[in-house]
Amino acid sequence: MEIKNCTAIITGGASGMGKATAQLLAHHGAKIALFDINEAAAKVTADELKGKAFHCDVSNQESVSNAMKMVESTLGVPRICINCAGIVYTRRMINKNGIMPLDDFRKVIDINLIGTFNIMSQAAAMMINLPIHEQEERGVIINTASVAAFEGQIGQTAYSAAKGGVVALTLPAARELAHFGIRVMTIAPGLVDTPMFAKLSPEAKASLESSVPFPKRLARPEEYAMLVKHIIDNSMLNGEVIRLDGALRMASS
Repeated sequence: MEIKNCTAIITGGASGMGKATAQLLAHHGAKIALFDINEAAAKVTADELKGKAFHCDVSNQESVSNAMKMVESTLGVPRICINCAGIVYTRRMINKNGIMPLDDFRKVIDINLIGTFNIMSQAAAMMINLPIHEQEERGVIINTASVAAFEGQIGQTAYSAAKGGVVALTLPAARELAHFGIRVMTIAPGLVDTPMFAKLSPEAKASLESSVPFPKRLARPEEYAMLVKHIIDNSMLNGEVIRLDGALRMASS
Protein backbone atom coordinates (compact mmCIF):
# COMPACT_ATOMS: atom_id res chain seq x y z
CA MET A 1 0.00 0.00 0.00
CA GLU A 2 1.25 3.46 -0.84
CA ILE A 3 2.15 5.49 2.24
CA LYS A 4 1.91 8.99 0.79
CA ASN A 5 -1.09 11.00 2.05
CA CYS A 6 -2.28 8.17 4.31
CA THR A 7 -3.07 8.92 7.94
CA ALA A 8 -0.92 6.77 10.23
CA ILE A 9 -1.62 6.21 13.92
CA ILE A 10 1.44 5.23 15.95
CA THR A 11 1.03 4.39 19.63
CA GLY A 12 3.99 4.93 21.92
CA GLY A 13 5.24 7.40 19.36
CA ALA A 14 7.12 9.71 21.72
CA SER A 15 10.34 7.67 21.72
CA GLY A 16 12.14 4.53 20.61
CA MET A 17 10.67 2.36 17.86
CA GLY A 18 7.47 4.39 17.68
CA LYS A 19 9.33 7.65 17.14
CA ALA A 20 11.62 6.13 14.51
CA THR A 21 8.59 4.73 12.69
CA ALA A 22 6.82 8.08 12.78
CA GLN A 23 9.88 9.79 11.32
CA LEU A 24 10.23 7.30 8.47
CA LEU A 25 6.53 7.30 7.55
CA ALA A 26 6.44 11.10 7.66
CA HIS A 27 9.44 11.17 5.32
CA HIS A 28 7.38 9.12 2.86
CA GLY A 29 4.42 11.47 3.04
CA ALA A 30 2.18 10.01 5.73
CA LYS A 31 0.06 12.22 7.98
CA ILE A 32 1.24 11.33 11.48
CA ALA A 33 -0.96 10.89 14.57
CA LEU A 34 0.96 9.99 17.72
CA PHE A 35 -0.88 8.36 20.63
CA ASP A 36 0.95 8.43 23.94
CA ILE A 37 0.20 8.63 27.64
CA ASN A 38 2.86 11.35 27.69
CA GLU A 39 1.19 13.81 25.34
CA ALA A 40 3.81 16.53 25.92
CA ALA A 41 6.67 14.29 24.79
CA ALA A 42 4.64 13.04 21.83
CA LYS A 43 3.87 16.63 20.83
CA VAL A 44 7.58 17.42 20.49
CA THR A 45 7.97 14.65 17.91
CA ALA A 46 4.64 15.41 16.24
CA ASP A 47 5.57 19.08 15.81
CA GLU A 48 8.86 18.09 14.17
CA LEU A 49 6.92 15.96 11.69
CA LYS A 50 4.05 18.40 11.14
CA GLY A 51 1.74 15.82 12.68
CA LYS A 52 -0.57 15.69 15.68
CA ALA A 53 -0.17 14.28 19.18
CA PHE A 54 -3.05 12.95 21.25
CA HIS A 55 -3.20 11.85 24.86
CA CYS A 56 -4.23 8.21 24.90
CA ASP A 57 -4.33 5.43 27.48
CA VAL A 58 -4.36 2.38 25.22
CA SER A 59 -5.85 0.19 27.95
CA ASN A 60 -8.91 2.45 28.29
CA GLN A 61 -11.68 2.05 25.70
CA GLU A 62 -13.07 5.57 26.09
CA SER A 63 -9.61 7.17 25.91
CA VAL A 64 -8.86 5.35 22.65
CA SER A 65 -12.29 6.20 21.23
CA ASN A 66 -11.80 9.90 21.97
CA ALA A 67 -8.33 9.91 20.43
CA MET A 68 -9.61 8.12 17.31
CA LYS A 69 -12.37 10.70 16.86
CA MET A 70 -9.85 13.53 17.13
CA VAL A 71 -7.65 11.90 14.50
CA GLU A 72 -10.58 11.52 12.14
CA SER A 73 -11.61 15.16 12.55
CA THR A 74 -8.09 16.56 12.08
CA LEU A 75 -6.19 14.16 9.81
CA GLY A 76 -8.80 11.79 8.42
CA VAL A 77 -9.55 8.12 8.95
CA PRO A 78 -6.32 6.12 9.36
CA ARG A 79 -5.22 3.51 6.84
CA ILE A 80 -2.08 2.65 8.81
CA CYS A 81 -1.99 1.69 12.50
CA ILE A 82 1.24 0.81 14.31
CA ASN A 83 1.06 -0.45 17.90
CA CYS A 84 4.31 0.34 19.73
CA ALA A 85 2.93 1.32 23.15
CA GLY A 86 3.92 -1.02 25.95
CA ILE A 87 5.71 -1.44 29.24
CA VAL A 88 8.55 -3.71 30.33
CA TYR A 89 8.11 -5.56 33.61
CA THR A 90 10.37 -8.12 35.27
CA ARG A 91 9.50 -9.94 38.49
CA ARG A 92 9.48 -13.55 39.57
CA MET A 93 6.10 -15.07 40.43
CA ILE A 94 7.47 -15.72 43.89
CA ASN A 95 10.40 -13.83 45.39
CA LYS A 96 11.60 -12.77 48.85
CA ASN A 97 8.69 -10.33 49.04
CA GLY A 98 6.14 -13.04 48.33
CA ILE A 99 3.81 -13.70 45.39
CA MET A 100 3.64 -11.28 42.47
CA PRO A 101 0.62 -9.03 43.08
CA LEU A 102 -2.17 -9.77 40.66
CA ASP A 103 -2.50 -6.05 40.02
CA ASP A 104 1.06 -6.03 38.65
CA PHE A 105 0.33 -8.95 36.33
CA ARG A 106 -2.97 -7.39 35.28
CA LYS A 107 -1.34 -4.02 34.47
CA VAL A 108 1.12 -5.64 32.05
CA ILE A 109 -1.69 -7.55 30.33
CA ASP A 110 -3.90 -4.46 30.24
CA ILE A 111 -1.33 -2.28 28.49
CA ASN A 112 0.61 -4.73 26.33
CA LEU A 113 -2.18 -7.08 25.22
CA ILE A 114 -5.57 -5.51 25.87
CA GLY A 115 -4.17 -2.14 24.78
CA THR A 116 -3.04 -3.64 21.50
CA PHE A 117 -6.46 -5.20 20.89
CA ASN A 118 -8.22 -1.98 21.92
CA ILE A 119 -6.31 0.13 19.38
CA MET A 120 -6.49 -2.53 16.66
CA SER A 121 -10.23 -3.12 16.94
CA GLN A 122 -11.14 0.56 17.01
CA ALA A 123 -8.81 1.39 14.12
CA ALA A 124 -10.23 -1.49 12.08
CA ALA A 125 -13.79 -0.31 12.77
CA MET A 126 -12.89 3.01 11.15
CA MET A 127 -10.95 1.48 8.25
CA ILE A 128 -13.76 -0.80 7.06
CA ASN A 129 -15.75 2.21 5.87
CA LEU A 130 -12.91 3.56 3.71
CA PRO A 131 -12.92 3.17 -0.06
CA ILE A 132 -10.51 0.62 -1.50
CA HIS A 133 -7.11 2.28 -1.72
CA GLU A 134 -5.09 0.07 -4.06
CA GLN A 135 -4.54 -3.65 -4.55
CA GLU A 136 -8.00 -4.05 -2.91
CA GLU A 137 -6.62 -2.74 0.39
CA ARG A 138 -8.28 -0.53 2.94
CA GLY A 139 -5.57 -0.56 5.58
CA VAL A 140 -2.82 -2.31 7.49
CA ILE A 141 -2.31 -2.84 11.22
CA ILE A 142 1.10 -3.75 12.61
CA ASN A 143 1.44 -4.86 16.23
CA THR A 144 4.56 -5.25 18.35
CA ALA A 145 5.29 -8.44 20.28
CA SER A 146 8.75 -9.57 21.47
CA VAL A 147 11.04 -12.55 21.32
CA ALA A 148 9.93 -13.01 24.95
CA ALA A 149 6.70 -14.36 23.49
CA PHE A 150 8.71 -17.42 22.41
CA GLU A 151 11.65 -17.61 24.86
CA GLY A 152 10.49 -15.86 27.99
CA GLN A 153 13.17 -15.55 30.62
CA ILE A 154 12.91 -16.09 34.35
CA GLY A 155 10.97 -13.14 35.74
CA GLN A 156 9.04 -12.53 32.51
CA THR A 157 5.84 -14.47 33.15
CA ALA A 158 3.66 -11.35 32.89
CA TYR A 159 5.54 -9.77 29.99
CA SER A 160 5.78 -13.02 28.02
CA ALA A 161 2.11 -13.81 28.58
CA ALA A 162 1.13 -10.40 27.20
CA LYS A 163 3.43 -10.58 24.19
CA GLY A 164 2.47 -14.20 23.55
CA GLY A 165 -1.12 -13.02 23.39
CA VAL A 166 -0.21 -10.45 20.74
CA VAL A 167 1.41 -13.23 18.69
CA ALA A 168 -1.63 -15.49 19.10
CA LEU A 169 -4.17 -12.89 17.98
CA THR A 170 -2.29 -12.05 14.76
CA LEU A 171 -3.60 -14.80 12.49
CA PRO A 172 -7.24 -14.85 13.63
CA ALA A 173 -7.38 -11.05 13.40
CA ALA A 174 -5.90 -11.14 9.90
CA ARG A 175 -8.42 -13.79 8.84
CA GLU A 176 -11.31 -11.82 10.29
CA LEU A 177 -10.31 -8.51 8.70
CA ALA A 178 -9.31 -10.01 5.33
CA HIS A 179 -12.92 -9.66 4.20
CA PHE A 180 -12.54 -5.90 4.51
CA GLY A 181 -9.15 -5.65 2.82
CA ILE A 182 -7.29 -4.93 6.08
CA ARG A 183 -4.01 -6.71 6.80
CA VAL A 184 -2.67 -7.56 10.28
CA MET A 185 0.99 -8.24 10.96
CA THR A 186 3.18 -8.47 14.06
CA ILE A 187 6.86 -7.68 14.58
CA ALA A 188 8.69 -9.48 17.41
CA PRO A 189 11.85 -7.49 18.17
CA GLY A 190 14.79 -8.85 20.11
CA LEU A 191 17.11 -6.45 21.91
CA VAL A 192 16.52 -2.93 20.59
CA ASP A 193 18.61 0.10 21.55
CA THR A 194 15.83 2.20 23.05
CA PRO A 195 15.89 4.60 26.04
CA MET A 196 15.26 1.56 28.25
CA PHE A 197 18.93 0.61 27.84
CA ALA A 198 20.29 4.10 28.57
CA LYS A 199 20.87 3.34 32.25
CA LEU A 200 22.97 0.24 31.58
CA SER A 201 26.70 0.31 32.15
CA PRO A 202 28.92 -0.09 29.07
CA GLU A 203 29.86 -3.54 30.37
CA ALA A 204 26.26 -4.66 30.73
CA LYS A 205 25.39 -3.34 27.29
CA ALA A 206 28.40 -5.09 25.74
CA SER A 207 27.29 -8.35 27.37
CA LEU A 208 23.84 -8.04 25.80
CA GLU A 209 25.33 -7.24 22.41
CA SER A 210 27.58 -10.30 22.55
CA SER A 211 24.53 -12.54 23.01
CA VAL A 212 23.24 -11.65 19.52
CA PRO A 213 24.67 -14.08 16.93
CA PHE A 214 24.86 -11.55 14.07
CA PRO A 215 25.14 -8.67 13.88
CA LYS A 216 26.65 -8.52 17.38
CA ARG A 217 24.85 -5.41 18.52
CA LEU A 218 21.47 -4.20 19.63
CA ALA A 219 18.93 -3.56 16.90
CA ARG A 220 18.34 0.07 16.04
CA PRO A 221 14.86 1.62 16.24
CA GLU A 222 15.34 2.65 12.61
CA GLU A 223 15.57 -1.02 11.63
CA TYR A 224 12.18 -1.67 13.20
CA ALA A 225 10.84 1.30 11.21
CA MET A 226 12.34 -0.10 8.00
CA LEU A 227 10.50 -3.37 8.55
CA VAL A 228 7.25 -1.50 9.20
CA LYS A 229 7.65 0.29 5.89
CA HIS A 230 8.33 -2.95 4.02
CA ILE A 231 5.23 -4.57 5.53
CA ILE A 232 3.12 -1.62 4.43
CA ASP A 233 4.63 -1.75 0.94
CA ASN A 234 4.29 -5.52 0.50
CA SER A 235 0.62 -6.48 0.31
CA MET A 236 1.33 -10.22 0.44
CA LEU A 237 2.53 -9.93 4.03
CA ASN A 238 -0.46 -10.76 6.19
CA GLY A 239 -1.25 -12.80 9.30
CA GLU A 240 2.39 -13.43 10.18
CA VAL A 241 4.87 -12.66 12.96
CA ILE A 242 8.35 -11.54 11.89
CA ARG A 243 11.24 -11.73 14.35
CA LEU A 244 13.72 -8.86 14.24
CA ASP A 245 16.48 -10.25 16.40
CA GLY A 246 19.74 -11.11 14.60
CA ALA A 247 19.08 -14.85 15.24
CA LEU A 248 18.94 -14.24 19.00
CA ARG A 249 17.36 -17.00 21.10
CA MET A 250 17.01 -15.90 24.71
CA ALA A 251 18.50 -18.04 27.47
CA SER A 252 16.45 -18.82 30.57
CA SER A 253 18.04 -15.97 32.51
